Amino acid sequence: MKPKHLSQRLLQAVLCLSFSTISIAPMAADTVEYPLKPITLVIPFGAGGSHDLNARIFTRVIPKYLNQPVIVKVMPGAAGQAGTSAVVRAKADGYTLLFTDNYRDQLQKYIEYLPYDTSKELITVVRTNYSPVSILVSADSPYQSLQELLDYAKENPGMLSLAHSGNWGAQFVPLLRILLHAEAHMTFIPYKGGGPAKQALLSGDVDVGIAFPSVALPLVEAGIVRMLASAGDTRLLPDVPTLTELGFDDDLGLMQRAVLAPRDIPPEHLEILRSAFSKLEFDEEYQGMMKQIGANTEYLDGSEYEKLRQIQSQRFEALVNNMSADNDSNNK
Repeated sequence: MKPKHLSQRLLQAVLCLSFSTISIAPMAADTVEYPLKPITLVIPFGAGGSHDLNARIFTRVIPKYLNQPVIVKVMPGAAGQAGTSAVVRAKADGYTLLFTDNYRDQLQKYIEYLPYDTSKELITVVRTNYSPVSILVSADSPYQSLQELLDYAKENPGMLSLAHSGNWGAQFVPLLRILLHAEAHMTFIPYKGGGPAKQALLSGDVDVGIAFPSVALPLVEAGIVRMLASAGDTRLLPDVPTLTELGFDDDLGLMQRAVLAPRDIPPEHLEILRSAFSKLEFDEEYQGMMKQIGANTEYLDGSEYEKLRQIQSQRFEALVNNMSADNDSNNK
């Protein structure tokens, strides 16, 4: 009887092992077979801005490396919080991603209360590129240089109006820092993204606009606006000085664009996404379309950008700590 009892226990153990193997197998296959459906890319800014233009390009090309479409979902509101919150709350399966920038990702938390912490709840898939900000006025504006603009703003506080894509965003912060440096004041008017802010300048609702190359350069070439200065190491246009040349910080006005995912995304899914985006660096179709809109393609691997996120976050924290309370007059 004892041998029979041992055989039954052995049989039960074998059956349990078999069933557990069967239940585990589909899970292992699921982590490999990704993506199995379209991926949603959330943009927390308005349509028509530089993020939207950039996203429309890479989401057109990336499907050939993922074998699934990537659908752009524009979700502006609350200075980027609406779209960002949606991704933070999304299931961490790799089917909902965020396309944002370093200002929303690393600076905003030092300015206002947020119901999330992107540095803890989101992880980088890729930094698609960086983009230098440019300062624009209409083509018939009386201001021929940034210095002329700042001189007037200093002598006439609040008389000039500035359109931007949201408080403490990639358009807001560079101009604020410039105005603080010049001890000048403008009236800041927020819009739900770079697209609406651009339209405000074009329609004459505001005096000054901020834009990135993909938006600014076509307008300059068409003779619609005048560029007074741009950020970055090199000039965007031969006759337009950089902010560094004008005596401002060399890191002023550089926006880092990145695709982020919920941090608990399966590692296999994250690696598939990172691998797919890495191929854009050598994709002629992508490179050509980005060149057409005046945007660089300075790809940075997700793991490398994670290190840069930490450094930038510390610099933004220092920036906020160094700002005095009386500068709030520029935030209207």
